[in-house]
Amino acid sequence: MSAVTVERVWKFYGDYPALREIEFRVEPGCVLALLGRNGAGKTTLLRILAGLARATRGKVTLFGRDSRDPSNRARIGVLGHGIAVYDELSAFENLQLFARLYGLEAPARSAREWLDRTGLDRTGDARVREFSRGMRQRLAIARAFLHNPALLLLDEPFTALDDRAIAVLQDVIRRAKAERRTLILSTHQLREALELATHVALINRGRLAYFGERTAEMAEDPGWVYRNYGDA
Repeated sequence: MSAVTVERVWKFYGDYPALREIEFRVEPGCVLALLGRNGAGKTTLLRILAGLARATRGKVTLFGRDSRDPSNRARIGVLGHGIAVYDELSAFENLQLFARLYGLEAPARSAREWLDRTGLDRTGDARVREFSRGMRQRLAIARAFLHNPALLLLDEPFTALDDRAIAVLQDVIRRAKAERRTLILSTHQLREALELATHVALINRGRLAYFGERTAEMAEDPGWVYRNYGDA
């Protein structure tokens, strides 16, 4: 069973087609680098995969279930443009809350473990409103990975991160890959993404211009996909 199946997906905003007949499959354990210029439709596609938006036409299934099925919630981790944590709670309270929402057996233990893994263990009892942006970003990473999701959807995850947050994110992504979790990574950081990727998808003006295995040539020359399949 495929981890992600996208079948002839269209998404319209008014009369404008943001996505046009997108179709591909991602197998369990794959890391898909989702590439495309600003406005190509990457974020729209990720929102549909996450169940946060509905396709105008077509169908998306995750592990055989409709992407908007509530049972998918515990199987997906999402790291997007927003930090998505509660300022008035402590870091520990944030993670414990999400652990409970995900139905983890030991919410407090999971929260403490991820505070430690993201270097927030000494400030875990401080309110998030007192955190620097870098600390908040690391907390958002912990929230996305906390429940060991089978599928991770990462939308420009390296954007505006400080050096420590980048190191934390790279570490947890590599661990997730080693554990054969499925990742879809939308990013403009081509070299970093192609080092991690097993497969590559390029969206050009809402259409799927390329989908296939990541080759050694792509890793050595990150601009190769754009030159051959992107805008002239």
